[in-house]
Amino acid sequence: MSKIKLTTVAFKGTAAQEAKLRAELRTIKDMPGSMMPALQAAQEIYGYLPIEVQKIVAEELGESLEEVFGVATFYSQFSLNPKGEHAVSVCMGTACYVKGSGDVFNKIAAELGLSDGGTTSDGKFSLNSTRCIGCCGLAPVMTVGDDVYGKLTPQEVPGILAKYRD
Repeated sequence: MSKIKLTTVAFKGTAAQEAKLRAELRTIKDMPGSMMPALQAAQEIYGYLPIEVQKIVAEELGESLEEVFGVATFYSQFSLNPKGEHAVSVCMGTACYVKGSGDVFNKIAAELGLSDGGTTSDGKFSLNSTRCIGCCGLAPVMTVGDDVYGKLTPQEVPGILAKYRD
């Protein structure tokens, strides 16, 4: 079983988000198998499923927090951590890995002070390793949001990240 990493970024949900979630959950709660659509709705509204949001889902569905947490952590589509304003991903597929994506990932991690799945405390960057993204001819590849950077070396990382820091 993999270890669950929780964020240190403070929850910043709004009253409007909570009202929207509660309204959606009231329409979902009587559906058979309501947990999945409830968690999907919550993640759509907040972008992730922090404990504060899981408590709302549990309360509105009449389920235990443990049940909600169990489903949220079982399915890979759900995230317990917020994504950064700039989501950085490094391909660890075979082509990228053999061409040095591990070194690129380590350089990014060091520059941002993050481990895999982490988000900076200011919410600016998140970092994830991914599997093949279909750019094998550009190996090794990283993405920042929708921007793709290929044929990378660790030395290029600081310059790329600098574009997104301001």
